[in-house]
Order: sequence, then structure tokens, then C-alpha cells
Amino acid sequence: MAIFLTEASKVLVQGMTGAEGMKHTRRMLAAGTDVVGGVNPRKAGRTAAFGTREVPVFGSVRDGVEATGADVTVVFVPPAFAKAAVTEAVDAGIGLAVVITEGIPVHDSVAFTAHARAHGTRVVGPNCPGLISPGRSNAGIIPADITEPGRIGLVSKSGTLTYQLMHELRDIGFSTCVGIGGDPVVGTSHIDCLTAFQDDPDTDLIVLIGEIGGDAEERAAAHIREHVTKPVVGYIAGFTAPEGKTMGHAGAIVSGSSGTAQAKKAALAAAGVGVGATPTETARLVQSVLTHA
Repeated sequence: MAIFLTEASKVLVQGMTGAEGMKHTRRMLAAGTDVVGGVNPRKAGRTAAFGTREVPVFGSVRDGVEATGADVTVVFVPPAFAKAAVTEAVDAGIGLAVVITEGIPVHDSVAFTAHARAHGTRVVGPNCPGLISPGRSNAGIIPADITEPGRIGLVSKSGTLTYQLMHELRDIGFSTCVGIGGDPVVGTSHIDCLTAFQDDPDTDLIVLIGEIGGDAEERAAAHIREHVTKPVVGYIAGFTAPEGKTMGHAGAIVSGSSGTAQAKKAALAAAGVGVGATPTETARLVQSVLTHA
């Protein structure tokens, strides 16, 4: 099993015919993803060639859904068009919208995530690498060849750290890895993923990667303490961030002691989460927990 994305997922790519869309659609197909179509109103009725595979291009998400039964979309459109693209996907009945685009105005993200929530669509992102259920399906830009299928669930704000932990723990492998994005407003939270991994019978341990700024990790710690019985190992990016400097994602805003790496580590530790000082130490903690489970 996996969370949110399985081998049965049928994926549309909004913006497939652009340079980034073409590159990553090729990679998704190579990973076994069932990409059933692209969306570009100016190229409707054409196909895009990926080796021997011809993928149809539809004029709208609704046309793609009606023709293929697609239930997932991956969004590779410029920031100015992202709100309209996600809203279109929601209105077409898509169940999962993976928004790769970065630089989307916060008020647009607020609008389309609220619209999605009201209509039962899960948004992953924006400004995220997407998600992968290794050996099953890959929706986004996460490299598929750096890990194996296994029984670790991973949820992360950071794309780069997602890749690093996937690689360091490749011998154990992952059920699903979800890059939720680091913007101030995202559609799927740490808590959403923790809940899904807790309910997934094929996930034995959860890795949570956070970063300085905001209180998402503190809220996740409270949720873990009350609702998660599986072991959780964490890492917080930003322990070495110099005081008073702006670091990384738009969401990494630190005020006083609130939002610091140390405060987040303390909250997670109080919930029984082992927190590594480095990504490599975090991987070793995972290995130790599974060895002694």
C-alpha cells in the first residue's frame, strides 16, 4: 500500500508541453507512472512523444478526465496561471493536485487551497517536489532511481533533504515520500501525512523533515503525542542558521525563540520523536529504531 499515490493513479500533466513539463513527464513515465494525458488549450488534439509512448494533449482538465478517468494532476504552469490551473482541476473532479510551481503569490495559494478543500481535492504544494510511491508511481520531480520500495513513510518541507534521506535510507526503502513544500500556505500538512502514514499498514516508521520558521513542527509534535503510535524520527533544517538572517523558503520566518530549530527539536523530543542533528545522523536513528523494533 501507499498514501495518496498508487500504481492505480491516472495522472494528467498541466503544462506538459513546456520544457519542464516534458522533461519531468518523461521521468515520471520512466518510473512507471500512468501518465494518461497533458493539458494545453493551444495544443488540444495533438500528442506528445516520449520514446515509443504517445501521450494525448487535451484542451482542458475536464476533457482529460472524461477521456481517461484521470484522478491526479501535476501542475507545471507559470505562477501567474497556477490559481486558474488548480481551480480548473478541482472543478473537473480531480482528487489530487500536485503543484510544483514556485513563486505563486500567497493570496492565490490561499484561494486555491481553500477551494480545493471545500470540494474534496487534496493539494500537495505549491513550491514542492511532489510525491513518490517507489516502484508504483511518481507525481512531480523527485528522482525515482535514488531509493527502493520499503516500509518508511517520509514527509518533508525540503526537496533537497527529501532526496538526501531517500538516498541514505535506500537499502530500507519507502512506502511513500511526500514533499509538502515550504511556502507559508500549503495544501497538505505534516499532520495530514502523519495521519495517513499511521493508517497505512505498509508503513512501519515515519520520517518527518521540518525547517525553521512557523509552528508547523510544533503542531505536528502535539499530533504525534496524541495520535501516532508508530515510531517517528525527525530532522529540522536550520540548526546552523545565523540569528537575524533570512534563510531558505518563504515560510522560514523566525521571531524570537518561536520557530527556531531548537524549539522545534524540543517539541518533537517531548513527543517521543528522535531528532537527528544532521541528515546522516537522522538516517542512522531510523536504522537503529528499525533494528531494535
